[in-house]
Amino acid sequence: MQRMFLAALAMLGVTLSAGFAQAADVEAGKKAFAKCKACHALEAGKNGVGPSLAGMFGRKSGSMAGFKFSDAMIAKGIAWDEKTVAAYIADPKGYIPGNKIVFPGIKKESEIADIVAYLKDATK
Repeated sequence: MQRMFLAALAMLGVTLSAGFAQAADVEAGKKAFAKCKACHALEAGKNGVGPSLAGMFGRKSGSMAGFKFSDAMIAKGIAWDEKTVAAYIADPKGYIPGNKIVFPGIKKESEIADIVAYLKDATK
């Protein structure tokens, strides 16, 4: 019974992830990313108040050379993927307490999905 429950839960996760990616609008994400541009660049090695986001997917938090991350960001040690980026965008201070970001987050799920889709494409 427990095995069936876990299998169903895993399938739900796959279904939700697929829906998340399909519902996202890359062009809308590009526009919504304007809120992030004040601190983050997409070009490799171009850090601002925040680190460059180039190549972020698959990288561990706080691991990019050339940027001084908070101890909290380094200690979190997560790999950035669609889910972790979305959680961070929604509530940066709540997701990684003690990090240096001052941005309060984005609450609208569709806007978060759009930004993640845009970043996935623009940070390759």
